[in-house]
Amino acid sequence: MKDLIETSDVQTQIIDAFNFRHATKVFDPERKITESEFNTILEAARLSPTSFGTEPFQLLVVQSPENRELFRDFTWGANGATNGTAGQLGTASHYVIILSHTGATMKAGSDYLAQHNREVKQFPEEVIEMLGGAYAKFQAHDFKLETDADIEKWAARQAYIVLGNMMTAGALMGIDSCPIEGFELDKTEAVLRDHFGIDTNVYKPAVMVAFGYRADGPMFAKTRREMADIVTWA
Repeated sequence: MKDLIETSDVQTQIIDAFNFRHATKVFDPERKITESEFNTILEAARLSPTSFGTEPFQLLVVQSPENRELFRDFTWGANGATNGTAGQLGTASHYVIILSHTGATMKAGSDYLAQHNREVKQFPEEVIEMLGGAYAKFQAHDFKLETDADIEKWAARQAYIVLGNMMTAGALMGIDSCPIEGFELDKTEAVLRDHFGIDTNVYKPAVMVAFGYRADGPMFAKTRREMADIVTWA
């Protein structure tokens, strides 16, 4: 009975967290996420699953107001509900740009993948060789990732797994968030390259996400399709 009660409690906490979370447009600038809480969000990112365990993502946490303003003119999705000068860029406690890897590192046979499997995964050489063959087949035959652009899109999908886990971890702690796709890719890459020293041949901005505590409640009630409209059992 105790296990059933504990399981029920966890289920309730999960659903409550998803009902709580909404795309927060303006945060309370006076409220900051503690270091411990944000480290938990980062740990949720680090422990996220990725295809073949390749971890094709990096996180850039942009905290200084001056650095955030570098993105202001072309990151319309972070200017708040009224496209003002505060928005998520100006008010979020923490602002993260999730970068995804490119074909430079994620193409089958790359030195990066071999090093990752050897040093991070700590696989023996025969397993690394076996995985290399399976990964090459996956790219060329199964998912038909034939160009660097194809590989970049695949890596960005892995970054979105990370995004979802970070937001869910935050919601479970009562921390608000907002995923942001409203930015101009070329201009974002230029700032990352020129001001942060990021090699944009290796990393591309996949998505941004702001964290903090809402200044006001949601503008609209949460609505979703009914379960019967999204799930088919076969």
